[in-house]
Amino acid sequence: MKRAVLFDLDGTLLDTLEDLADAVNAALVALGFPTHALDAYRYFVGDGVETLMRRTLPASAAADPELLARAVNRQRTEYLARCYAKTRPYPGVPELLDALEHRGVRMAILSNKPDAFVGEMVRHYFPRVPFEIARGARPGVPVKPDPGSALQVAAEMRLAPGEYLYLGDTNTDMLTARAAGMSSVGALWGFRTETELRESGAERLIAAPGDLLGLITS
Repeated sequence: MKRAVLFDLDGTLLDTLEDLADAVNAALVALGFPTHALDAYRYFVGDGVETLMRRTLPASAAADPELLARAVNRQRTEYLARCYAKTRPYPGVPELLDALEHRGVRMAILSNKPDAFVGEMVRHYFPRVPFEIARGARPGVPVKPDPGSALQVAAEMRLAPGEYLYLGDTNTDMLTARAAGMSSVGALWGFRTETELRESGAERLIAAPGDLLGLITS
């Protein structure tokens, strides 16, 4: 039996895509660059804000360190102003979290979103859920798919990596889980495709949040 679940946040617990897209597009407009359609952001997001802006800027601008830094800072400002506007938990997520708590399954979150945003959003959307750790990207710490942060979460919770289900929606998540020695579960309701999840090593795929419950004892 698995004793814990490590969750990704964006695209797994929360549908943040529209707010992220709106924030980046606002930053691009402010800097004089073209914007992108909403669906394009499914592939732009997932690997941290600096990579997000590098993917959305024109190539010449993305190669300019000073301009890239300005874009990152502007995106953070724009996102802070609208990060609760359209974001919602996916249907079935609150019920899943309640059921896991009832069963005594321990829970944590690991995201490539900046750490301060992760803490704020978890408190806002899941104020009563007993996540033991909710962690995002921090200066000087490699982001996912580097397994270091996932392994640190396991160490702080005093559990072995093999005792975790890792639920995420992108190749970054599946690669992180595999590298950390956790059981990788792909969320089909998230930002990416079933093909991507399979090709990046998902051990299981689930179509709805509640399907995770059946994997706890398997």
